[in-house]
This record gives sequence, structure tokens and C-alpha cells, in this order.
Amino acid sequence: MKKYIYKIFIILFLIANILINTCYADDIEIEQDETIEINNSINTNSDTTNRLNNINARAYVVIDRNSNNILTGKNETQKKKMASTTKIMTATIILENCNLNETVTISKKAAGTGGSRLGLKTGDKITVIDLLYGLMLCSGNDAAVALAEYAGGNVENFAKMMNDKAKELNLVNTNFETPHGLDSENHYTTAYELAILTNYALNNSTFAKIVGTKYYNITLNGYPKSIHNTNELLGVLNGVYGVKTGFTNGANRCLVTACKRNNLDIICVVLGCDTKNHRTKDSISLIEYTFENYNVLNVEEIINKDFENWKTENLNSFSFQKGIINDIDLNLGTLPYDITAIKKETLNSIYTEINCEKNFEAPISGNSQIGEILLKDDSDTILTIPIYLKNTVERKTLLYYFKDILYNYNAILSNII
Repeated sequence: MKKYIYKIFIILFLIANILINTCYADDIEIEQDETIEINNSINTNSDTTNRLNNINARAYVVIDRNSNNILTGKNETQKKKMASTTKIMTATIILENCNLNETVTISKKAAGTGGSRLGLKTGDKITVIDLLYGLMLCSGNDAAVALAEYAGGNVENFAKMMNDKAKELNLVNTNFETPHGLDSENHYTTAYELAILTNYALNNSTFAKIVGTKYYNITLNGYPKSIHNTNELLGVLNGVYGVKTGFTNGANRCLVTACKRNNLDIICVVLGCDTKNHRTKDSISLIEYTFENYNVLNVEEIINKDFENWKTENLNSFSFQKGIINDIDLNLGTLPYDITAIKKETLNSIYTEINCEKNFEAPISGNSQIGEILLKDDSDTILTIPIYLKNTVERKTLLYYFKDILYNYNAILSNII
């Protein structure tokens, strides 16, 4: 009898060991109602305005990647816990500060980190790049601590690096205490700021490659280990190319999704969903609503064309009293973005309005703002760009007038006679 009990114990131990070292997802607690049929969640025949009526998320936002403009949102500026979507910042810090090919030896603290795991043990050896894949695909909290210790010496120093980066990106309602996002009182962000952070992170090609990877083989202690991405929309929903899942009891279900179809490139964030099913359906509803209702507007083309036409018609009407000027050189300020998403229903109401001073008294310094061009629709101003007088206009002096009289002496004399 003792022999059988011993064998059972050995079997249970081996099973537990396999589970501990398996790549766990954030969403390890699967409820019975969470069988997700993604294709059935996309009803192309539904009234598009109804897509937003049954959103479960406590906060959400969709932004246009080209302009950072909010396309739709709810409670998008309220502070919320964000669970493992925290790891978007963790990965950003590592990518900007570390040698990805260096080997890291896993500490006891990193190996003992709970929650979703890559399955690291004390003394394991693994490269930084493989830890990043384990961080973003498996959502490994153990990988997060290992990376924090590698880059910052300890978790506290690494959190400072994260917060310094948040300040640099002007994320004023974001604060980090950990590299993994397990519930902590002063660890929070907003849906909008998380979207802005994600947009920034995706500009790093290595980050984009990692979060867009469905399956990957890391090398742990010299041996290969297969891992897979926890993002349920990646490779399933048209145009999705990242980014990160999240779950804790305090944050509930979270999902950050990047999706591009044709020239329309968006980031969707849902925070505080009750179930994985809800976060999936919410994300799909928001993404489909956006692509059904928005088109890309070529801001640069419209503004430059209208400005050039306006210059052709108005350059001769400028007056510079007491000024020395031969040519007028007008320039536009830098456009913050070339294209932006705009509601389809407003596309035919887009126009520009140019307000520019034309009468001046010299002197005028170069690169002085003298007006602005506004891109508008029937209800709002979309963008305002300054107009500059590039060249300097000097004031006529007594010497200038004297030289002018001498130069034109004969003409003046003939007119008098």
C-alpha cells in the first residue's frame, strides 16, 4: 500500500513541476462562460451605432496612431489598475537601455514571483531578448522581475526608471511600482495614457516584432522551450498585430490591441472587464466600430494645396510700411501628423480657413508668426497650423532715404520740371 501511495505522490509531484514550468497566461482562471467564438462576435450586418451600447469595460479608448487623437472612449482619463499591460513599459525600458544578447542569471526573488510565469528557477540562464519574449508572450512575472533586477539592480530602482520614462512621455496620471503589474495601491494608469505609451513603444521595431509573434522558441539553460502568445486576437482578427493582455483580481481583464487596415492604424484599450469573454467582445466591438465609421484624411495634402492656392491669390496684397523688402517668403509651421482618422460622415464637410495679417510696419524679424491656417469641419477645428514670414523686413533709415534720393535723382528732377 505504501508503495502505491509513494508512486502516486511521485506522479503528482511531476505533474506539479510541469505545471510550474509551463508558460502560464494572465488569464489562467478560465470561467465556464469564457468559450470565445471570435468570428461570431463580428456581426457585419449590425447597426454600427449599437456596437458601443453593451461595452462591459469600466474604461476604454480607441486612438488613431498617426495623430494620437481619441476616436472613441469612456472614462479614458480615469486612473485604473492595468495588470500585466504594465509590461509594455517594462519592455520599453529594457529595449532602450540594455544589451539584448547578454545572459541573465535568475535570482531567487525572480524565480519566486507568483502569478503568470515563464517558469524560471533560481540559477537559470537566459538571454535578455528571450526574457522579453517570455515577458510579452507568456506575460511572465518572473521574467519581469529578472529584467528589472538586470536593468535597475532591483525592482525599486527599475520602477523609478519606469516613472522617469512616464514623465518624459507626459503621462501625468500614470505611476509604476512594479515591472509586472500585480495589484499595488499606487500602481495605475489611464486607458488613454496606456494607449499613448503603447503607440510610443510600437515605434521600436523589436517591440513590434515581439508583440506580433504568436509562437516562439526561447533558449533556457541551453535547451529550447516553446512559448505562445496570450493575446486571443492576434492572428485571428483582421489587422491585429499586438499588443498585450492583463489580469489581476484588482484590475480584472484588460487588453491592449493594435490593429491596422489599409491606412487606418489604431490602438484599442479596454480596462476592467468582468471576464475574458467580455474583454474580447469589447475589443472586437470597438475595433469594428472604428473601421466602420472612420476613414483616413490626408491632412498634409489638403493644407499644402489650399495654402499654395491662397499664396498665389494674396501675396501681392501684403503691405510693409517703412520696410525694405523685395520678396515675401511665407512658410507653414510643422504639421504634427500627415494623416488622421476622421468620421466618414464629416469627410465632405472638411475645409480650410486662413487668417493672416497683411499690413505691417517695419521692422519685422524673420520667422515671425503672422497668421494661421485652420483645418475644420462643420462643427469643430481639427488642426491649427501657424503661418510664418520667413524673411526679415528691415526698417528704412534716413541713410536709406538719402541713397534712394541720390539713386533716383534724375527721375525726381524731371518730375519737378
